Amino acid sequence: MIAAALPRLTPAAAGIDPAGIAAFIDGLDRLDSTHSVMLLRHGAVVAEAWWAPYSAERPHSLFSVSKSFTSTAVGFAISEGLLSLESRVVDLLPDDAPAEISPNLAAMRVRDLLTMTTGHAADTVEGVRGSGSDNWARVVLAMPVEFEPGTHFVYDTGATYLLSAILHRLTGMRLLDYLRPRLFEPLGITGATWEQCPRGIDVGGWGLAITTEEMAVFGQLLLQHGEWNGVQVVPREWLEEATARQVPNDGRGEAADWEQGYGYQFWRARHGAYRGDGAFGQYVLVMEDQDAVLVTTGGMDPMHQVLELAWEHLIPAFDQDPAEAILPSGLSLPTPAGSASSAAAMTLAAREWRTEQPGMLQSLAVQCHPDRIDLTIGDAAGQHLVACGVGRWVEGRTLLGSGIPTPIAASAAWEGDVLHVVVQFIETPFAYRFAVQPDADGVAVDVRANVSFGPTDLGRILLS
Repeated sequence: MIAAALPRLTPAAAGIDPAGIAAFIDGLDRLDSTHSVMLLRHGAVVAEAWWAPYSAERPHSLFSVSKSFTSTAVGFAISEGLLSLESRVVDLLPDDAPAEISPNLAAMRVRDLLTMTTGHAADTVEGVRGSGSDNWARVVLAMPVEFEPGTHFVYDTGATYLLSAILHRLTGMRLLDYLRPRLFEPLGITGATWEQCPRGIDVGGWGLAITTEEMAVFGQLLLQHGEWNGVQVVPREWLEEATARQVPNDGRGEAADWEQGYGYQFWRARHGAYRGDGAFGQYVLVMEDQDAVLVTTGGMDPMHQVLELAWEHLIPAFDQDPAEAILPSGLSLPTPAGSASSAAAMTLAAREWRTEQPGMLQSLAVQCHPDRIDLTIGDAAGQHLVACGVGRWVEGRTLLGSGIPTPIAASAAWEGDVLHVVVQFIETPFAYRFAVQPDADGVAVDVRANVSFGPTDLGRILLS
């Protein structure tokens, strides 16, 4: 059941040429890989699609779209008198500040955290990941502040974490719990989850997961300047400031829509639009001039292709005489092409294959059925049965990779003597892609990720 529900309207009734929407969705279908799309106009859904195995009822990791929700929480806290834009960070996190506070750190304000102008030369979250410390705020505040705060834009997820840590200290509760009665419940968002740091603080800059329609509800709230069902849920003045161009961010050699200015954890975009923006194609794009909201989820790189398609196909489709068009349906991510068995399958299925090398794959056993291929994959967390459809997706749950029960969908097929396997983590952008092939010394497994913050080629594993 989907709690947050929006009215539906045909594209023509909303004054949009369906041919433009069809061309846009067709463009998304050609990307690798779109998971969902929803387009709103005049407060109603005019187009929506999910690519199997993704579906409407499943939440999806938002990555840095989470930052826009953190910004909204800061707006609430300011309206409640808990802090101000000019509050100094070291005063709000006194227990985490270093013993010696540099002039630049002393000058850092909440405003600087919101606008990504903390004065750091690089994203501080990278230092957090390599520190081994469970006190992330203390690690960030101990880093050198090379520039005067407010003068130098650097996209800094650590800054957003500090905002969450500040609110956690001021309110005594998780960011998720603080937002629940103020934002999520009024909008009908019921199943939100948020990743936490080792100290139980919501990470703020990423980690929020909600459904596509819940993302769209948030986008419509933004378009309506914080008003929902006749109630001013979020202070209008805050959203007007948060979504405006507060600082420049051009001249960095980025794609055009990343150099239109930055607000309070919102990106400005071309065509007078602004957006919440998350890695690998998570978007809440608010097009004020068109009274429209576009939401996508995905696992794509480069992700700017989504915006390019929107500008090419959607912008010209608004307020045009409708043409005849059938919107795409029955969309699916591609499954591996091939058959359920091959001559090499008997060799592979003869026994369990193992390696003594530590890593994500320590053993492998394969069983082939007429319409399904079962893999038993061993890693540090144990043995994991992954049922793979042939020419279709089979859903399940696995501890593979993380040791945490995670929803997946898997598909596999033999192409000659190579077994191709895709394991899609269907509440995230991520997938593992395996190419398994018997060789003279045993079995070789090439492993790739579809998208990653690091390398996507994860190497070859030799089993014997």
